[in-house]
Amino acid sequence: MTEVLFYHLQDMRLENVLPPLLEKSLERGWRVVVQAGSEERAEMLDSHLWTYRDDSFLPHATWREADAGNQPVVLTVNDANPNGASVCFLVDGASVPADCSAYQRIVLIFNGDDDEALAAARTAWMDCKARGFEQTYWQADERGRWQRKDLRGGG
Repeated sequence: MTEVLFYHLQDMRLENVLPPLLEKSLERGWRVVVQAGSEERAEMLDSHLWTYRDDSFLPHATWREADAGNQPVVLTVNDANPNGASVCFLVDGASVPADCSAYQRIVLIFNGDDDEALAAARTAWMDCKARGFEQTYWQADERGRWQRKDLRGGG
């Protein structure tokens, strides 16, 4: 069954949060798709993942590249799964894929400081709940460490 994780960003930037989450996924041997809400955002993330840290980079490709299917991380703007990923990250308002069962895990990262993003995340939570997916909600503590929160009753 697909597990859906909701990561609530507050006073945090996606550019700081996404690379460590992708690194953890790769450490676990998972292939990943990152679905962005726009081509501009996907291109910005593409550049950022090559340079976010001086001592390493995240191997990845965009959906436009011929070898995308061979890459451990693919950035895209649609709900295709070109590299056979088991994990899908949804960022900047990207919608939950129609075929969620293609993934073991979906990670929806949303900006809690943006009312529109917050409303979209609530809608996605209710949709995932109605579809019977296992859901968890995560927020960073004061040290920036992710903590699972209990949302009894749903969202």
